[in-house]
Formats: sequence, C-alpha cells, structure tokens
Amino acid sequence: MTMTWEELGWERLAGGVGRLRLPVWDCTAGLVVGDGAALWVDTGSSLAEGAWLRARARELTGGGVTLLALTHLHFDHVFGAAAFEATEVFAAEGAGALLGDERERAELRADGVRQGLDARAAEEAADALVRPGREVRDRLTVPLGGGREVLLANVGPGHTAHDLAVVVPGERPADRPVVFCGDLVEESGEPQAGPDAVPERWPDALDRLLEVGGEDALYVPGHGAVVDAAFVRAQRDALAARFGVSR
Repeated sequence: MTMTWEELGWERLAGGVGRLRLPVWDCTAGLVVGDGAALWVDTGSSLAEGAWLRARARELTGGGVTLLALTHLHFDHVFGAAAFEATEVFAAEGAGALLGDERERAELRADGVRQGLDARAAEEAADALVRPGREVRDRLTVPLGGGREVLLANVGPGHTAHDLAVVVPGERPADRPVVFCGDLVEESGEPQAGPDAVPERWPDALDRLLEVGGEDALYVPGHGAVVDAAFVRAQRDALAARFGVSR
C-alpha cells in the first residue's frame, strides 16, 4: 500500500509538493514531484543527511531525484548535494565559480564546524561539493512532466550574492503557488546576515520574491514555518529599517 506524504513524515504543501524540516538547524529541504521527474530543493548539512533525504524521496517517488536546485551556498543547504547521484544541479549565476574556489570551500567547511558540524563530516562534504551544471541568470522554467513545471528565479543578491527562489505554480487555478525562499526569509529567528550578505539590496530581493510568487502564495522559509506574503513584506520592511535602506 502506498503511504501518503504525511504518513512518511513530510509536511505536504500542495499536490506533489512537500518539505522536511531537518534537525539541529531547522533547515528546509523541499521536493516537487512531476510525471517522470522530481526536483529537490536544498540538500542538508552533510553527505549523510543528503543520503537520508535521497532515501526519503525514493519512498515517495519510487525512483531517484533527477533535478536539484540550491537556493544559496551555505553549508546547511548544500553539503548533502553530492549524495544525490546523477542529478542536474541548478543554482544562481556565479555559484559555480564560488564553489570552485578553494578558499570559499574552506570557509564553508570552517563555518559548518563553527556552527557545530562534525569536523570530519564538514571536510568530507566540502571536498565533494557539487558545482551546478546550470546557472540561472534571471528566470528559468523547468518542466517536470505531466504539465507540471517549476520556475527558478534569481532574485538576489540579499542573504547572499547568489539567492535562488523556486516557484511551484498550483496544478489547478484555485491552488496556491508554493515558493521555496531559501534564507531570504526566515521564520524561526531573525534573518542572519553573515559576511557574504548584501544587506543594502536584501529588501529589493524580497520585492522580487513577492513579484514572482504573488500575493496568494505559500512562502517556505529556509528555516521555520510556512508564511504568507504579508509576513514576507513585514520582514522586508524590518530588514530595510535594520540596515538603513530607504524605501
């Protein structure tokens, strides 16, 4: 008997769309299933976590994940990517060059360790980091089969220099779109602005996010509970005030 998303421990967001909230950092990993293809959104904080996620997807799809979108390049979102074999990897323009830089990879590894990731797991994942095969300069529509498609939108910079949103239109006109935001939006804590953030452009990135998602969408933060457009707009205004950005 086929088990439902909920029975397998997923939060189902729409038909064929769900996510898992991973332990420790409460990081979102999402899955969009079409007819013949499936797209994963972010991959967890280690190769072991990535392998666990891949197995959870197989329980639902009966096959492997063929496509992978990375919302941004922080360890808790990308370190599991190499566990997804034979996938086409998408990221925002410029991500490949960053992941190919030894100093940047070393900083990702060090950041993971600073945040509590086991040093050996961090080194293993950093050494195996997957560079994207396709970079999104503006917007890219990716078909998943059966009439389902996702929109990949380069809406940054903001939280980082390479922020990618994943927009899943509803299958029927009455269905609400689902937007995977990465860490442009956080619900379980104040948005984190590290050394690679571009704070003066973050509010504009959220305006672009709202433009591609729309007023009725479900917005899925990189960390925390699903929110609506009003929450995203309020967070945009709070970030503008925090960083002294005039509106």
